[in-house]
Parts: sequence; structure tokens; C-alpha cells
Amino acid sequence: MSSSLYAALSSLQAHQSWIDLIGNNLANSNTAGFKGSQAIFSAQFAQTLNYASGPSTGRGGRNPTQVGLGVRFAATSRNLSQGSLTTTGRVFDLALQGNGYFAVRSGLQNLYTRAGSFGLDANHFLVDQRTGAQVISPGGSPIQIDTDSLLSPSATTTAQMAGNLPKVVTGPLPEVLSSSEAFADGSPATLTSSNAGPYTIPTGETWTMKITVNGSAPQTVSLTSTTGSVTAQDVVDAINAFDGVSASVNGSGGVSITSNGVGENVTLKVTAGTSGRDLAELLGVSTSLVTGSQTAVTSSTELNNLPGNTTDYVDGDTITITGVDTDGTAINSTFTYGAANDGTTLQELVDFVDAQFPGATVSLDASGKLVVQADTAGVTDLQLSLLDGSAATGTTDWTRYAMSVTTEGTAPDTVATAMEVFDPAGVAHTLTLSFERQDDGTWNISPSLESSDGSVISGPITGLRFGDDGSPTGLGGVDPAITLSFNGQSSPQTVNLNLGTDGVFTGLTQFGAAGEVLVSTQDGYGVGQLASMSVSSDGSVMGLYTNGQQKSLGAIGIATFTNPEGLSQTGDNLFAESTNSGAAQISAGGTGRAGSVVGGALENSNIDTAEQFVNLIEAQRGFQANSRVITVQNELMRDLTQIV
Repeated sequence: MSSSLYAALSSLQAHQSWIDLIGNNLANSNTAGFKGSQAIFSAQFAQTLNYASGPSTGRGGRNPTQVGLGVRFAATSRNLSQGSLTTTGRVFDLALQGNGYFAVRSGLQNLYTRAGSFGLDANHFLVDQRTGAQVISPGGSPIQIDTDSLLSPSATTTAQMAGNLPKVVTGPLPEVLSSSEAFADGSPATLTSSNAGPYTIPTGETWTMKITVNGSAPQTVSLTSTTGSVTAQDVVDAINAFDGVSASVNGSGGVSITSNGVGENVTLKVTAGTSGRDLAELLGVSTSLVTGSQTAVTSSTELNNLPGNTTDYVDGDTITITGVDTDGTAINSTFTYGAANDGTTLQELVDFVDAQFPGATVSLDASGKLVVQADTAGVTDLQLSLLDGSAATGTTDWTRYAMSVTTEGTAPDTVATAMEVFDPAGVAHTLTLSFERQDDGTWNISPSLESSDGSVISGPITGLRFGDDGSPTGLGGVDPAITLSFNGQSSPQTVNLNLGTDGVFTGLTQFGAAGEVLVSTQDGYGVGQLASMSVSSDGSVMGLYTNGQQKSLGAIGIATFTNPEGLSQTGDNLFAESTNSGAAQISAGGTGRAGSVVGGALENSNIDTAEQFVNLIEAQRGFQANSRVITVQNELMRDLTQIV
């Protein structure tokens, strides 16, 4: 009868241990990094009343008859599931997302924890704030973080260029002058009589006709006969007395009437005179409007055939050429008309003018316009004017061919940018880079420094070219090095510009957009002080300095085990290796089985309070049931003693 008492007693002891375990779980429900445990029960040895027997001839086998002797609290199993993370914002509050433990050293012993509430002590060691144990690195040594030292400067050696140089050319452009009207080889308006002289006019009668030139007021031609007839020459003499028109006796004995002016804008019209005494009818001259004509100029076009010529030039007439050359030199020369002089054709005049402009080229373009183009690009005050000499017989309306600027001379297209260059002492200097388009479409880069900083001792970077799609090309033939001499530095410093890659749009480009170039990165920096710290996912402690640079100040080791459930608790959320956990393998976060480090956060306890309360109810019921067994057995023993 006593066996049931001991079985119930063992159950009371086992359930009490379970309640103790549940109590510990609930007590640590808010402990950072805590991992809950669960109870594992096993049955006690059983009392054998009958042993088993095997079957034999004519008789079957029998199972053993056994009565159990109770239960025992056999083991605990640790729940290693991931706890939720709470952001704290504190630099050295660290959590692990995944497997592993932070490794710390207490004296000579390494311990391990999921509660990464760390901080710096007076000697700059990273320690566990609860115990003062030093946090160790992947190499197994304590982590000491230097928060006082300055970050040494670094001289600039390379710079990455980015941006666009304009595709559309606005410079360099040479200045161009063009005449307002094209020159042409002109012919006069002409009327020819169909009747030959002499012409019969009764004695004493006056016959008339009217001539209109270029739409001006009609001029009346009248002839009075004294002999009964007039000759063709008489008619010619009468017509030549008027302005703007000329007449001559032609080979057929008739009269030819021509306009003094030439070209398609010249008109000539004869109007009939008085009926019965109409001189136009007598001559047989058409009364229809006729115009002059013109063709493209050639090298033999005479000055007197220009539509702008109003009176023919004669030998010795002069044309004055005035102007300003590209270098500002005043031009004042005289062209003398005549085959024995400077010439009679338009081409000879153009050649003469060209010789007066050492800095420009004077020519006729395909349309016949007079063009003066500067030989070099750039801003200039190029000018040209033609004027008949004051004593010249011939005249030309040169205002029809007045010269004006059709292309402004401009300096080369330029795009400028500046970059900070650090010398070996960390002193910042401003280097200006001027991109300048050349006449052949390539770009040069001219670097410059303020004289107070130093000087550039290398030449410009030349030959920067771009393809039709705007990507750089031929960069292999471009030397991108700039050599600088800074005041106070004994040795020159070379900075290499990374201009991009042939056929790739990651560096400089040449698109149809505005020019804008910048230095996207450069590898130099000045001295810096520690401004802030952070911990990256691999456990590296990164320092951010006032010069914008980052530096690794240390690394936190993450320990993993073959059997992490075999770790032995030592208190203060710390665990120690056991013979069944396996040896610690310490590495950086995110390496192998090690989880990643989350800075500025702590891992919460993974205790599910509701689950623990359900377990507590089960433990209570188990305890109550076995208490009832003891009560019943006690009553049976009392009844037994009362039989006597």
C-alpha cells in the first residue's frame, strides 16, 4: 500500500518543479533576450509482479505484470525561438536576428548572451552593462573603441566626373558679314522698233509717244518735221535727252530703246502718242511693259552689269573700301576701275577687298552674296562698307548690298566647375576646371588654382571626344592627370580625373541639353573628429567623422554552437559552454549560421504568457490529483487499523 503513497509523492515533487519552472518563465517575461524552458517528465521504475513468459506447446505466452512507482522531473527543454525586437535608439543596444549569441569575457571565462545591452567603460572597452564583462571580437579579444583620436587626412588622388557638355555649338564661331542682297549679272529692259527709218512726218506736224522707266512719271518724246521726214538718229537723239533710258540705231536701221538700269526689277514701257500722230506706231515699238533680266554672277560679271549699277563706270572711276579687320585695324583703300587698273568685274573687286583683310576671307557665296568671314573664331568687330568715289562717273546703289552681321563671332563654348582638392596635410584647395570646345568639336579641360593656393604645373587635358549618341569615345588616348604644386608642400601632387567609359553614359556625356558638369566623388578628405557611431549588420562598429568619412572602430563577435540548448545558464542572462553544447565558433554577424546584428534594438523575451498560464493550470491540476491519491490512501490505512 505504501507504493501508491510514494508514487503520489513523486508526482507532487515533479509538478512542484514544473510550477517552479513556469514561475521562472513568467518572472522573466520582460527580461531582454530571455529564452523560456519547458518541463520534460518521465515514469519511475516499475514494480514487477509477474514476469513475462513465452508461448509453449499447448500454452500461450503471458505479458509481464508491472505497477509503476511514480514520475520524476527528468529534464528541461529550452525554447530558442526568435523574440521580437524593440527599438531603443541607443547605439550599443544590440539584438540578434537569427542564430547565435554575443560573446563576453568575465575574468578568464567566455560567456554568451542574447541580451545585447552594452556600453563603454572608462577605458573605452565595450562591456555588458549588467556584469561588466568585456564584449569580445570575432578574433576572441576584448573590443576597445577609440573615441578620442582624430581621423588622419588623406590627399586627393582621383576624382569622378559626371554631367553634360552641350551638343549644340554656340561657340567658338567666327564672325560672318553678308550682303543684304545677292549680286547678279543683269541685263536691261529693251524695246526694238520693227520699222526702219527714215520715218515720214508731214512738214510742220509734231508726233509724240511717252516712255516710262521703272514706274516713274512718263516722259514725252516729240518730233516735229521740217522736211517731211525724220531719221532714226533724230528719234535716238530725242530719246537720249531723257533720264534712265538710252536709244541707238540698230543694225536694221531701226531704233533700240534700253533702260540704263539692269536686272529683273527694271521696267520699261512706251505709251502711244496722239491718235493720228503716234510716234510709237510710226516706229513700230511695242507698248507692252518689258522688264530686265538677271542671272547668277560669274567670275566675268562686269560691275556695270550689276542690278544695283545705275550709271556705268568709266576708266579711272574709284570705289572706296572702308571697314575694320578682326584685330580692330581700320581699313581704308580705293579700287580704281579699268582694265589697266584694278579691274572691271565684280570678282576683281571681291579679290581686291579680300586682300585688304588679313584676318578675314572675302568671297561670294553660292547665292551670289558678298561674304566676309573671320579666319579665327571669337568676338570681333568686323566691318565692311563700299562707296563710289566722289569724282566717279559711274554709280552703284551700294545700299542694296549693305553688309550686316549674320553670324556673331563668339568665344568657345565653356562649362566650368570646381572641386575641393585636399593636400597631404588635409588642407582644402579649390581647383577650377574649365571645359572649352575647340574648333574641331573636341573639348579641352583647363585646370587652375588661386595663386594663394599654388599653381597647376601640367598642361590642359585635350582631345575629349564624344560619339553621335553623346557617349565619350577615345578616352584611352586622353591623359586625365593634373599635376598641382601647393604652397607649403615640397612635392607636387597628381589628381587623376575619371571622365567615364567609352560608349557608356556613367561619366561625361554630350547631349542636346545645357552644359552642367560636377565632381560626383573624390577620394581626399581633411582631418575629422568622431561625430557618431553605429553598428552594422555584421557587427562592425562604424565611426562617422566630421569630414564625412567612416571608419571601422571594432567588430563584435557572434558565437554559434552545435547544440545551443546544451548551454548552461549562469545567471544575468549569461550562458556558459557545457560538455554537450559543443565549443563556441566565433565569427562576424551574418557569417555561416550566425545571425545578423541589429543596432539600436533589444530582443524581447520569447515567453508566451497565455501559454504559461495554461501550463500553470495543468500543473495545478496534476498536483491536486496526486494530493487526492495520498488522501484516499490515508483513509484506507486508517480503516485497516480500525479492523483490530
